[in-house]
Amino acid sequence: ATARWRRLAPRWLVALAVAASVPSVHGFNLVLPNKTDSLKFAVIGDFGTGNQPSYEVAAQMAALRGRFPFEMVITTGDNIVGDQDDPSDLAEKFERPFRPLLDAGVRFYASLGNHDKPATRLYPPFNMNGQRYYTFAKNNVRFFVLDTNRLDRPQLAWFEQALRSSTDDWKIWVFHHPLYSGGLTDGPSLELRVMLEPLLVRHGVDAVFSGHDHIYERLMPQKGIHYFVAGAGGQHERGILPGAATAASFDEDRSFMAVEVSGNQLYFQAVSRAGASVDAGIIVRRPQM
Repeated sequence: ATARWRRLAPRWLVALAVAASVPSVHGFNLVLPNKTDSLKFAVIGDFGTGNQPSYEVAAQMAALRGRFPFEMVITTGDNIVGDQDDPSDLAEKFERPFRPLLDAGVRFYASLGNHDKPATRLYPPFNMNGQRYYTFAKNNVRFFVLDTNRLDRPQLAWFEQALRSSTDDWKIWVFHHPLYSGGLTDGPSLELRVMLEPLLVRHGVDAVFSGHDHIYERLMPQKGIHYFVAGAGGQHERGILPGAATAASFDEDRSFMAVEVSGNQLYFQAVSRAGASVDAGIIVRRPQM
C-alpha cells in the first residue's frame, strides 16, 4: 500500500513524507567550529536521481543547516541523472528535493558530470551562467570549477591564467572525475592526473573535490594536495580498492559533506543519509612561496 501511495501521490507530498521519516541530525555530533564569520558550504555529487534516497539526503542537508547555516552547495557533477530534457525532470530531480534549501537562499554551484547534458549549464539554479567551467570567490576562498568531460586546451589555458592571477588565500578545485580514488567501479583518471596535477602543484591548490565514484573518500595528501571523493549523494557503491591511498572512506550508504573555512583552517565533516558523522578533520593551509 505504501509503494502504491508513493506512485500516486504528488511528488511534493512524497517529499514531505520523506523529510518526516528521515532521522534528525539534532543529536548528531557536529564537530565543525561553526564560527559566525566563517565560510560554510556543503558538497554533494552524483545526486540527481529523483529517487527516495536522494530526497532523504536533501532532507538531511536541510536539517543540518538548522544547526550549521551554510550559504552554498558545490556539486561534483552528475547533478541530473537520466531524463533531463523536460523542465519536469529538473523539478523532480533537483528543485523539489532541495526546495527547503533553495527557499532559504542557499546557492548551488554546479560542475558537469558525465551524465549531465551540456545544456544544464544554462539552468539558472546551477549558477553556471552558461559556462562549462568558471571561477568564483567567497570570503578568502577561490573556487575553480572544471568540466572534465572535455578538458580541452582553451579550458586549461584559461584556468592556468585564473590560477596565476588569484591572490586568494585558499584555492579549491571542483570537478567530476577524480585524480585519485580507491573506488572499485571507476577509480582514478590517470590521464586527467597527468594533465592537471602539475597545475595543481605549481599554483598551490589546497583541496580538490570530485565525484564519479559513488562513495565518500578522503585520500592521503598527494604532493601536498588534499583530495576528496564526494559522489554518493543519490547512489552508492560498495568497495574500496585495497592498497589505495585512502585515509578514510564510507561506502555503506549515501552521504554528503559539510565544510567550513576560517582563516588558515579548513574543517570538514562527512554525513551519512541517516545523519551519522562518518569522517571529520581539519586542513591547515600551506604557506605560499
